[in-house]
Amino acid sequence: MKKMLILLALILLALFWAWYSLTQPLFESPPPAEGLPRANPKALETHVRALCRFAPRDSDHPANLERAAAYVYGELHKAGGRVTSQTFQADGRSYRNVLATFGPESRTRVIVGAHYDAFDAAPGADDNASGVAALIEVARLLGGASEELPALKLQVDLAAYALEEPPYFRSELMGSAMHAKWLKGSGVEVKAMLCLESIGYYSDAPGSQRLPHPMLRFLYPTRANFVAVVGQWNAGSLVRRVKESMTAAGDLPVRSIDAPASLAGVDFSDHLSFWREGYPAVMITGTAFYRNDRYHTAGDTPDTLDYVRLAKATRGVANAVVALAK
Repeated sequence: MKKMLILLALILLALFWAWYSLTQPLFESPPPAEGLPRANPKALETHVRALCRFAPRDSDHPANLERAAAYVYGELHKAGGRVTSQTFQADGRSYRNVLATFGPESRTRVIVGAHYDAFDAAPGADDNASGVAALIEVARLLGGASEELPALKLQVDLAAYALEEPPYFRSELMGSAMHAKWLKGSGVEVKAMLCLESIGYYSDAPGSQRLPHPMLRFLYPTRANFVAVVGQWNAGSLVRRVKESMTAAGDLPVRSIDAPASLAGVDFSDHLSFWREGYPAVMITGTAFYRNDRYHTAGDTPDTLDYVRLAKATRGVANAVVALAK
């Protein structure tokens, strides 16, 4: 009997450890974000619609990608960023990442990235004009609220990437791979990289959220009304810190998962490029094809997004950036 009790206790302990490691629960409500303005839903919609007008934004239309890059460059500059471009070649064509810097120059940095290209001829409103719109709005919050926010102690780089989508998906020619390699070669220490991927689509309908494994239904909602922080299995501390900061910024539910890359979707964006260089990174996402049936189709249009909840997610990202760069 004693052995059975010990075995049961070990099983329960193992289950608790697995649940804790996977979901990174917050046992206390974090203090509310102070001094951080709210993100503007109207501005986010304006940026999404502007980027979608440049479709198709794929690698076969470099002129359209350049138009999108120029738009992002101008908006980041207006937000007060020190803006530069990183130009690179892929199969004989020229593309560029757009980079905006905030805070003091420092060897250790916080990076926020989102890809501005889209799949094939899809408008790419959720994937990933939503992420780029959030990036621009984070720039506005950082650049326009310096008197209200705590001073940034670390350099923050906001990066809009080219070539995340096929045929360069997961390759060494992704814009984020070029950026991560350059940072590594320059001896830059990245405290954290936050990848913004498809964060504009939400639904309160029962069964609107799909999951990559049937067992996860016991741990995660089946309504697509939340934003997720996704990290590697051994990245719990960063995932928890980002989750805590985003939760403190408003009432949008924030879920998290630390999982191996073998779980489909865990490494499906630009944070993978930073993992490959040994940098800590997480993806902040609305889970893309696990909830949005318009993913990679002509139906991924601006009118399908929820800009109020996108604004809440954006404010959460900004609060995480401020917390990490203190």
